[in-house]
Amino acid sequence: MWPTRINTRLSIEVHRVLHDVAERGDAIGYLSPPARSETDPWLGQTLAAVHAGNAALAVILVEGTIQAIGLWRRSPHALFSRCAEIEKVMAHPSARGLQLGRLIVEALTDHARAAGLETIELRVRGNNHGAIQLYEERGFHEWGRQPNVVEVGNERYDMVHMMLQLGRGPEVVLRGSLPGGPGWSPRR
Repeated sequence: MWPTRINTRLSIEVHRVLHDVAERGDAIGYLSPPARSETDPWLGQTLAAVHAGNAALAVILVEGTIQAIGLWRRSPHALFSRCAEIEKVMAHPSARGLQLGRLIVEALTDHARAAGLETIELRVRGNNHGAIQLYEERGFHEWGRQPNVVEVGNERYDMVHMMLQLGRGPEVVLRGSLPGGPGWSPRR
């Protein structure tokens, strides 16, 4: 499902997934299980971005209950309007092993491509080897790594940056780092 409006059921079930995944200690951006007072505003902001065409929230229901979530969010900068970041990909602990993470990533990738995005990227904690493998199997590759920048108490972990090219139209000119064009300057 691709929710576009907040309602009580969506709010309760998304909170349940975020809370229970964080309670397990999984790397989803919370140091401790969040309260509804944290997850409801996040969901509201996410759905406002969905309504504006700058995000897409995917949820998977198993037997009528949300068991997995994930989203892509377009860059807010005009120069990067065809780029988006995948965020909060997770499955509820009771639904592990059902390949829901894989389904969410595939759905988000297909949706982003259909929305005209050219590049999607994500960040993943360096010790989350299962997620890194899942992303690599879906075609993502690592483009950078910040050593020991994720703080969890007194422990530090790498932040791995990954990306996937979704394709570009034939009219797009790829200049990469070639000299010339707006913003160009010669080496000193």
